[in-house]
Amino acid sequence: MDLAPSPLAAPFPDMPAISGVTLRVARARYKDWDRADLTYVELAEGTAIAGAFTRNVCCSTEVELGRESVKQGRARAIVVNAGNSNAFTGYRGREAVQQVSHQVAAHLGCPASEVLVSSTGVIGVPLPKDRAKAGVEQALTASPCSWREAAETIGTTDTFTKGAHASAMLGGTRVEVCGIIKGSGMIAPDMATMLGYIFTDAKVTPDFLQQMLDRANAASFSCITVDGDTSTSDTVLLAATGLADNTLIASWDDPGADALYAAIADVCQRLAHLVVRDGEGAQKFIEIAVTGAKSDDSARRVGLSIANSPLVKTAIAGEDANWGRVVMAVGKAGEPADRDRLSIGFGGIWTARDGQPVADYDEAPVAEHLKGQDIRMDVDLGIGDGRATVWTCDLTHGYIAINADYRS
Repeated sequence: MDLAPSPLAAPFPDMPAISGVTLRVARARYKDWDRADLTYVELAEGTAIAGAFTRNVCCSTEVELGRESVKQGRARAIVVNAGNSNAFTGYRGREAVQQVSHQVAAHLGCPASEVLVSSTGVIGVPLPKDRAKAGVEQALTASPCSWREAAETIGTTDTFTKGAHASAMLGGTRVEVCGIIKGSGMIAPDMATMLGYIFTDAKVTPDFLQQMLDRANAASFSCITVDGDTSTSDTVLLAATGLADNTLIASWDDPGADALYAAIADVCQRLAHLVVRDGEGAQKFIEIAVTGAKSDDSARRVGLSIANSPLVKTAIAGEDANWGRVVMAVGKAGEPADRDRLSIGFGGIWTARDGQPVADYDEAPVAEHLKGQDIRMDVDLGIGDGRATVWTCDLTHGYIAINADYRS
């Protein structure tokens, strides 16, 4: 499926190498296409690993095994298959994943549980074991590749490659954080919402690495939605090779913990935004800031109710400041709200305040704002101190066209 680049696309950044991370790609030919579709990431011995996974109960074997692997806290390799999700494939899918992990483990001389596998693509078709084996064999001896090549290889309906980089000073030691991600459709928070891989050379314990990912995820990947659908395969992995010279970080009280977290959180948020910017058929990137809620969690749920509303999303696509649809979405969220305290605005201009339309409201500047690509929506519930920001995109005919042809 050849797709034009999203009008919201961002250029791929310059990203430094991470000590202890080697990237390679291969052509397993999972689909009838002439492109690399298998990514192999080799990690230094002792690499700490953390993960977040979909809560879809029809998840893939890759997700089930990945959950168990990250509990051990160490990883030596990651393999990503693009074009076939291997979900809803029973014992045949499980055998294919185990074959991949054992093949890589034999090459590295490590336990198979330290090889994490992800797959993305069509649901219900078993991963072909012969192609997977040949693809892995190619990858194990392939020349190292760039971040961009790895990011291109993990994509499916993505229209542009996605990556982000940040650095942090831990005492006198500079550490790097690099991430790549794929995602365009079937995007809804429930952790995770796509396939994302983040790497750092910082020295940090596995337990604390998981804490940092959980916190960063809550403010990034779990705050985006394209279509309200949570995939069967979604995974985010965070690997720390520990090859930097910083003092080991094991808790929030350790020197450098806040700086490292800030870099990880920054990369997570930028990756999350890139997924929304590549939302299938998207023409507009929408930020929804909810304030005045009963709690932060309540604010997030209200924001997601708005962000997942087809009526709100199509109104934004049509550049219509129909705040009545926002009122509807707030009310259906099932969260504490007071109709007579509710305020709604677009582009920094209030259209309704305290449950009523703003007197002498001039729609012209709001209409001008909605003609742009980056849309801001403010919703103040007026009943508490809770706040949250979520991100989504508009809903256009392009979404229908892409998904009507997805399997072909």
